Amino acid sequence: QGRQAVWIYSMLGECFFDYYTSKILVIRSRKVGTLNRFTQALVIAYVVGYVCVLKKGYQDTDTVLSSVTTKVKGIALTNTTELGERIWDVADYIIPPQEDGSFFVLTNMIITPNQTQSKCAEVSHYGRHSVQTGRCVNYNDTVKTCEVLSWCPLEKIVEPPNPPLLADAENFTVLIKNNIRYPKFNFNKRNILPNINSSYLTQCVFSRKTDPDCPIFRLKDIVEEAEEDFQTMAVHGGVMGVQIRWDCDLDMPQSWCVPRYTFRRLDNKDPENNVAPGYNFRFAKYYKDSDGTETRTLIKGYGIRFDVLVFGQAGKFNIIPTLLNIGAGLALLGLVNVICDWIVLTIMTRKHHYKEQKYTYVDDFGLVSI
Repeated sequence: QGRQAVWIYSMLGECFFDYYTSKILVIRSRKVGTLNRFTQALVIAYVVGYVCVLKKGYQDTDTVLSSVTTKVKGIALTNTTELGERIWDVADYIIPPQEDGSFFVLTNMIITPNQTQSKCAEVSHYGRHSVQTGRCVNYNDTVKTCEVLSWCPLEKIVEPPNPPLLADAENFTVLIKNNIRYPKFNFNKRNILPNINSSYLTQCVFSRKTDPDCPIFRLKDIVEEAEEDFQTMAVHGGVMGVQIRWDCDLDMPQSWCVPRYTFRRLDNKDPENNVAPGYNFRFAKYYKDSDGTETRTLIKGYGIRFDVLVFGQAGKFNIIPTLLNIGAGLALLGLVNVICDWIVLTIMTRKHHYKEQKYTYVDDFGLVSI
């Protein structure tokens, strides 16, 4: 055991005090040379083509900061039993008047007019919205239900009208004003581009072919761009996404930095999972009679909410990412020699000969005395 320990210490000492230096071995082989140049070409193509050209690795980047405001215009006419003939303008169908980065357009409704706080017979499945008094009263000639204290008459439990009441909403237009900023580069812009003047803005409507820069959109066009039907969607409501993408190369002229618009439906419309479809909520309009009695008109509103989503990234030349990517490319080129060495020393038929030529062991002859 003592001899074995001495031998182990001796081997560790030799390994510890070994010194390795580079040796240039030129292998005149078409196979190895072709492999080496091909691998180098792949690395250079990756660094130049993908990192520098496609991903612009020579640029510093910043993400967009954005603010969005909207203004909807349009008029619709309805004629219902509950409300009669009525004109709906923007103050009626935009609820609430302003939201952060979105807007809601009323397209359909179930109206329960002339409700007062009183007692009435409970409608099936409606007790959770009212307080039971404990009495049993006639609901109709054959059915008795619990009496409730609530806003009576109770809300109608029916399907929303089809076609939708505000079918004309498809022709409403919305002006979307989007201001963006890249703080790292002190760059600001908005989607109302410098070439757009007031006269053009009063008559243009967004079209990919004729007016791709117009910030005014017809609601029907937004829904159709998402491959949906406005009238079908308006019955139960839904959620649409207006996506604005700002990808700007600030090494190029600023006029090249323009928004790109895309549209898609955001809510789930899976036919196999259609529980609680669409988008709806309730609101009421309150009145007082001359005798002080408070009444209200309850509206279960269905509509489309439009969410304006802004994305983007800007890039500009900077020496630091440029040097980092050049250094990474040089490191990858150094890896080419490692790959070729491994192939030569493990796969090639003359691997033993190459190994003898590559590794040379020289004994310690001591330092030269001066």
